[in-house]
Amino acid sequence: MGKDKIRRFAENLTFKNMVQPDFEEVFRKDHPMKGHWHEFFGNSAPIVLELGCGRGEYTVALAEKHTDKNFIGVDIKGARMWRGAKTATEAGMTNAAFLRIRIENICSIFAEGEVDEIWITFPDPQLKKRRVNKRLTSPIFLGYYAQLLRKGGAINLKTDSAHLHHYTRAVAEVNGLAVEECCEDIYGTGYADPTLSIKTAYETKFLAEGIPITYLRFRLDERTEFEAPEFEPDNLLAADEN
Repeated sequence: MGKDKIRRFAENLTFKNMVQPDFEEVFRKDHPMKGHWHEFFGNSAPIVLELGCGRGEYTVALAEKHTDKNFIGVDIKGARMWRGAKTATEAGMTNAAFLRIRIENICSIFAEGEVDEIWITFPDPQLKKRRVNKRLTSPIFLGYYAQLLRKGGAINLKTDSAHLHHYTRAVAEVNGLAVEECCEDIYGTGYADPTLSIKTAYETKFLAEGIPITYLRFRLDERTEFEAPEFEPDNLLAADEN
């Protein structure tokens, strides 16, 4: 492990806005934080998750724009999350936090209805068919989200992957989920609002390469189990791989 990573991991331990449970604390058991996130923030404001937050750029920007909500960036890569936790700490932000955990274990640390909204921004699209279940909008992951998302809470997917966008639309359609917003090129259509216009380093790179940025917002409502769509749009898969 490089010296810089070691330094970042050590500094992560000093951040009050960083929660890093051990694997044994969340694997098939409830963590003490479950149901107590409002106490962690010291208020009753809505809690919003960014899953796969990477460096935490979007989490921090969302928290800056929406001071009436609490935001938690979730990822397993602590050396990357260090950047967001440090930025939020140095800025004195009280509504931005970071959780180092595998998303598969997320139900161990959030209670039923404790989360108001979910953002998934530029996740790995997991293009190989054998990795479909690893997609953060697959039926398996939607089942996790259904356990902690309040009724009526929305899931936002912002991605450069046309394949993942269309796959998620297919998942929503086959399960009868309510789609509130859908756009295949938020900047090309002039659709982008201030929240969607937040640009991470990766997004800036994609835009410079002429890759459209898509957006989908949908609700699970009272669904707790989800079916997979019967098809994989291979033409879109080939386009993404090229």
